[in-house]
Amino acid sequence: MNNKEFVNELSKQTNQTTGATTQLINDAIKILEEHFQQNDVVNISSFGTFEVKKKMERISVNPTTGKRYLIPPKLVLAFKQSNVLKEKFNAE
Repeated sequence: MNNKEFVNELSKQTNQTTGATTQLINDAIKILEEHFQQNDVVNISSFGTFEVKKKMERISVNPTTGKRYLIPPKLVLAFKQSNVLKEKFNAE
């Protein structure tokens, strides 16, 4: 499912226009981005938890040249599904 299909499906289920649905999705994403920038944990009930985690720096090796290089630390967004969602997938 791509973004356009998602917006169309959500607009049908909520009886809203696609423009209003697109604006709603954009606003929700903007709110999530603001919380991620503050390193807040975002928990969406019956769906899962989003959390910003820091990956430590590490050394990697290029397999063809054997050259070692340092990968700097970075922040990544992690998602852990809820037990409700996990059970729905395992039930099928």
